[in-house]
Amino acid sequence: MSTIKNIVLSGLIVFAAITSSMAQGDIITAAEFMKMFKADKNLVIIDASKADSYKKTHIKNAVNIPHKSLYQETDVEGLIESPEALAGIFGAKGVSETKTIVVYDGGSQKYSSRVYWVLKYLGAPNVKILHKDMNEWRKSRVPITKMPTKVSKATFTPKVNANVIADLAYVKSGKAIIVDVRAPGEFDGTADNSDGHLPKAININHKDLLTDTEAFKSKAELEAIAKKHGLSADKAIVAYCRTSVRAAVLYAAFVNILGYTNVKVYDGAYLEWVAKGNQVNTKAGVSVQKKQKNAASGGGC
Repeated sequence: MSTIKNIVLSGLIVFAAITSSMAQGDIITAAEFMKMFKADKNLVIIDASKADSYKKTHIKNAVNIPHKSLYQETDVEGLIESPEALAGIFGAKGVSETKTIVVYDGGSQKYSSRVYWVLKYLGAPNVKILHKDMNEWRKSRVPITKMPTKVSKATFTPKVNANVIADLAYVKSGKAIIVDVRAPGEFDGTADNSDGHLPKAININHKDLLTDTEAFKSKAELEAIAKKHGLSADKAIVAYCRTSVRAAVLYAAFVNILGYTNVKVYDGAYLEWVAKGNQVNTKAGVSVQKKQKNAASGGGC
């Protein structure tokens, strides 16, 4: 009997380990999405792509909320609106914090992760990210349409979670490891749209967190990246990029796949940093920001 018990116990341990390694938190597969789609008539689906992409094709019942529709009109590009204004935008599209919400984009993870992060900032408890992989969608028979979804307005009541957002003062406080998720050329200041990076920041290109099909990498792969850069669950982390759209990819990956609980996004990002006259580091050393056009506009994220 003891031998049988040991075998059963070993099997349970192995099963638990496999289940744990596959855990993705709020990141769901196409098959998981379809189960939700069929079972939950109140499911809210957000296509975070640009309006033109949404018009061409989208998931049935999805509403279009491009990430750029959530930003203030200020000199610093990409700053999110106030919680009250954001709640109004989501509510007007039928999104309520009381419902299960699934967000997807064109497949890059950038826009879906950004809208996901905004919703978590607003305190929505049940938000999922679905990767657009047409092969997986076809296998799971995800329904696609060109017809716009009829929207019934909803009430979105924000309960701001300040633990997921960092401001300029917090970034300067030295309380967290600062992670620049831009491409290496942007980080070291050799790219046309960048003079360098925030002092003491480390560089993890957001694309390194994704597979060749732009799905999130496995837990083991992400753990290896985190270890390589001296990151761990017990350390505070702040991610940023040009406007902190790509930063949300790191937030989604580290929170959901690695289970980190102290990850913030610096919403002001590189553009606010330089607009406020702060110094940046280059590959060669420290330089004062001179390309003021970077602080106002220039596209990209």
